[in-house]
Amino acid sequence: MNAVSDHMGDTWNPAQYDKFQREREHPFFDLLALVRPAPNMRAVDLGCGTGRLTRLLHERLHARETVGIDRSSRMLDESRQNASPGLTFDVGTIEAFPDDRGTFDLIFSNAAFHWVEDHRALLTRLTAALTATGQLAFQVPAQHDQASHRVAEELTEVEPFRSAFHGWHRPQPVLEPHEYSKMLYDLGFHEPVVRLHIYPHLLAGPEDVVEWMKGTLITEYQRQLPAELHEPFVQAYRERMLKGLGNMRPFFFPFRRILCWGAKSA
Repeated sequence: MNAVSDHMGDTWNPAQYDKFQREREHPFFDLLALVRPAPNMRAVDLGCGTGRLTRLLHERLHARETVGIDRSSRMLDESRQNASPGLTFDVGTIEAFPDDRGTFDLIFSNAAFHWVEDHRALLTRLTAALTATGQLAFQVPAQHDQASHRVAEELTEVEPFRSAFHGWHRPQPVLEPHEYSKMLYDLGFHEPVVRLHIYPHLLAGPEDVVEWMKGTLITEYQRQLPAELHEPFVQAYRERMLKGLGNMRPFFFPFRRILCWGAKSA
């Protein structure tokens, strides 16, 4: 949920994103189950979106302090209703974290790091922002080689979008599970947990795959396009996707995600 830049316009839509709230929340709880609670934790949720799940993170860990950070001010508009004692929200980027925020006992991120390039540099920086026994827990979608993502990328070579993108292509920084495992070990997480999980989503029909992507992936392409091409891009994406997916109902949509956790050794 961390794909937009304040000065380039905020293309995130909380209502569109939450159309598949139940499906998006399942990985959060699986990731949270890997975290080891400790007294008086100071936690941060990077790419926190609306903050609803950040509140659950804060409450279930009984954290002393939790900070939710997201660069989408539209998503954070809804975070006000989720604020509580010890729980705050800030507009900011994962790329700039930790800035002057100090160290944390837990750095948590559910479905946001795939918007950030160079994961080795990212994880190295995050490790340095942990306390001596701090934990790092993150989940990233791994759908980049599936039709849902390939079709959007194909359209960057189709006019009128090709000219409007000016050579831009969406970066693909997500690594293989074994690479994350080795990277975490090298950074001092000596018993890392890394899991590739296929979440089996049953949707009403193939058109729901398009609606799903309109709430996440497509926002990044729209951010690079002039406003008058936003809807034509979505329509072209819809036509290509539905042609390839057929019309099976209900529609089985397997979704690949990588869950990673590690605790630093004191």
